[in-house]
Amino acid sequence: MAGLISHGDGGPVTRCALCSRPAAGPCASCRRSVCGDCCVLTDGGATTFAVCLACARGGASLRRPWLGLVGWLLVIVLGLIAVGGALIAIRRL
Repeated sequence: MAGLISHGDGGPVTRCALCSRPAAGPCASCRRSVCGDCCVLTDGGATTFAVCLACARGGASLRRPWLGLVGWLLVIVLGLIAVGGALIAIRRL
């Protein structure tokens, strides 16, 4: 597996995708393994996540993904309202 290095005292260690030090966890955006020095903490979400420096170029905020999710949900709700309105109109005929 790429990114795994075995140490004599334990199991394999996942390496950071940016600097090859031992990784602390995955990036919340691209899922690459990153260390504590190669990530920033997010704000604007229910929980704090780590985002790698490559993904955090525009800032460490999850506001844009949340707005995208709310936008999709709004489109679905408006579509359901339109279908409900059409069904009510057909029923009255």
